[in-house]
Amino acid sequence: MSATDPVLELESVDKHFQTTSSFVESVKERIFGEGPKLVRAVDDLDMTLEQNQVQGVIGESGCGKTTLLRTVMGLYDPTDGDIRFQGKSTSEFGKADWKEFRRKVQIVFQDPFNSLDPKFSVRRTIAEPLEIHDIDYERSDIEEMLEKVGLTPASQYIQQFPNQLSGGEKQRVAIARALITDPEVILADEPSSMLDVSTQASILNLLNDLTSEFGVSMIYISHDLSTVSYVCDEINVMYLGRIVEKAETRELLSDPKHPYTKALIQSIPIPDPHHKRERATIGGEPGDPIDMPEGCRFKTRCPERMDVCDRKPRDVDPDGDGERTVACHLYYDHEATAGQADEPAGEHTPETPT
Repeated sequence: MSATDPVLELESVDKHFQTTSSFVESVKERIFGEGPKLVRAVDDLDMTLEQNQVQGVIGESGCGKTTLLRTVMGLYDPTDGDIRFQGKSTSEFGKADWKEFRRKVQIVFQDPFNSLDPKFSVRRTIAEPLEIHDIDYERSDIEEMLEKVGLTPASQYIQQFPNQLSGGEKQRVAIARALITDPEVILADEPSSMLDVSTQASILNLLNDLTSEFGVSMIYISHDLSTVSYVCDEINVMYLGRIVEKAETRELLSDPKHPYTKALIQSIPIPDPHHKRERATIGGEPGDPIDMPEGCRFKTRCPERMDVCDRKPRDVDPDGDGERTVACHLYYDHEATAGQADEPAGEHTPETPT
């Protein structure tokens, strides 16, 4: 792999789950030949993660963020599409390839209280991935990693157990465990969401420093746009399993295009009771990922809804510079596209509006 090649690529990735049928639904399926209903947790998703880049995925709870990470990690098999690591498709991986992949792609889970084995000391927790991957190590290597994640002096922490650590200290141990194998990619699943605000800030600062120091790439997911904007170079806005807007972080925050992105930004708390701004105008709850609405998935909550929203929006490059994609009919020439069919499944090439 050359220095300019992406480290991780997702192309038209789907992850669908079959629902558990009730007795009545099972009878209907047998009589009427209806197939089982699907939960489309991740749908037709594209992403390219460059070397030493941090990409964020933002969206409400239930939009498919964690499913995306678990699919990338190989904990779920993708229903369709292709995931490539260092240019090679994971569908072609053998046992040795998967072992190497799991060494080079590490995950930091959301809940530090349950992601650590309560019977393992800090030393054993960090040493375990080294032993699994047959990597020689010394006690000094573990102590050095503890120092790098801010657990100092390391000698004070190395023999402690999870019940002797605070939430922030647990998450630092989890981050140390992820970094000890010298990975290429970190998958961070809301790593600060269960911590208090002051501890969140220290974990975010730590991740910023470590991604620069170790040169790793990271996919960072969260429901909190303020934390994602602090850590990430680029942000993907996800709604009901689909990326509805993707842009460089500063561009997205200063000039959001999709109505859902605008609402998320308007909802970021500002610590000033006298500050006046436009309120977010969306209401209701996210749609049902089982009975997905036809056309745009956001249309039932969108203040900009139009008749054309009953058709599936294409990914459009609204500025024509290749720096952003938006899945929204607001950026279509509707007369030019009138009568065209919906975007075919898997066709996900950004278009420049005419």
